[in-house]
Amino acid sequence: MKKMLLATAISALYAGGAFAAGHASEAKIGVILGFTGPIESLTPAMADSAEFAIKEVNESGQFLDGVTLVPVRGDSTCGDAAAGSAAAERLITADGVVAIMGADCSGVTGAILSNVALPNGVPMISPSATSPGLSTVEDNGLFFRTSPSDARQGEVLAGVLGTNGVTSVAVTYQNSDYGKGLSDSFIAAFEAAGGSITLSAPHEDNKADYSAEIAALASAGGDVLVVLGYADAGGKGMIQAASDTGAFDTFMLGDGMYGDALLADLGDVLEGSYGVVPWSEGEGTDKFNELATAAGIEAGSAYTRESYDAGALIALAMAKGGEVSSAAVAANVLDVANAPGEPILPGELGKALEIIKAGGDVDYVGATNVELIGPGEAAGTYRHYAIKGGAFETVEIR
Repeated sequence: MKKMLLATAISALYAGGAFAAGHASEAKIGVILGFTGPIESLTPAMADSAEFAIKEVNESGQFLDGVTLVPVRGDSTCGDAAAGSAAAERLITADGVVAIMGADCSGVTGAILSNVALPNGVPMISPSATSPGLSTVEDNGLFFRTSPSDARQGEVLAGVLGTNGVTSVAVTYQNSDYGKGLSDSFIAAFEAAGGSITLSAPHEDNKADYSAEIAALASAGGDVLVVLGYADAGGKGMIQAASDTGAFDTFMLGDGMYGDALLADLGDVLEGSYGVVPWSEGEGTDKFNELATAAGIEAGSAYTRESYDAGALIALAMAKGGEVSSAAVAANVLDVANAPGEPILPGELGKALEIIKAGGDVDYVGATNVELIGPGEAAGTYRHYAIKGGAFETVEIR
């Protein structure tokens, strides 16, 4: 069943500062991602994917009688809430964006939502902020995400360890909303399944030496070290320290650890390890991979599909609302994302706009089999992969 926002939330949006005239010649969309920081190797492909959807809409010539969508980038830094909030403030007040594709990491996303987007009435669709805490955050109907909550990822991680016959693990998590939320979810699921946690300890990013943290984890023992951090920062440092000291030789990796750059640096160390990352399969995924690859985008990187879908949903929701405004986006995201309606795949955004213009309904399937549930977040599936021969090999989709 399609879900509609409360009338009070809609009224609040119209009263907010971020409202552009329905007959504007262009509509600016913020693309806020950590172009610097602990996931900077992932964000270029994410941004390119979101902007690929925007380009597709513009080239169709079907968007709101010729309105042009203009993406404007901002750097969330992933980890610095103040810097991310300042970037979002500039995009809204100086550039006049009516919606935000982003942010990426959970802590900075929550800060931008609370400090900037909510006061200004600007909707956000994050492709990768996965903290369970964001499911219940006060958002006034402004926050959505195309990635599943880590409440689900914790269960999947525990299931993969069970599949591999592992019953005892140590856990290191990045000291943030993301790391703590995922760690709590995983530990609850793993212990419920009969597993044992020898030690769960946080790590900070960008330290020169992680030997003390690894020594404590090694002393506690465990068959596998579960690493819930970031591939370009502390998570990588913890794996390197574990390798240097011989503390662990098998690692279980959370979604923030998925990246080709990590394998390029530590592929030999990670041989035989495994992990999970939000993923999808099917006609829509195949079509996105084909189109994005042809456009020179690294389609197989983490959260590229979710980023394309976030960009597409913003455009379709605005079209459904019939005007260039923040309110139109917020009020119509769930409507265009879910059944009933004509299924829409990547490459079919022009078709979707034609249907909407004619008064019809669309069910955006996109690159990740989009279905937004609960407070507007993806149900989602995960790729269980193993690292073999310096590459990620799919074991199954869960």
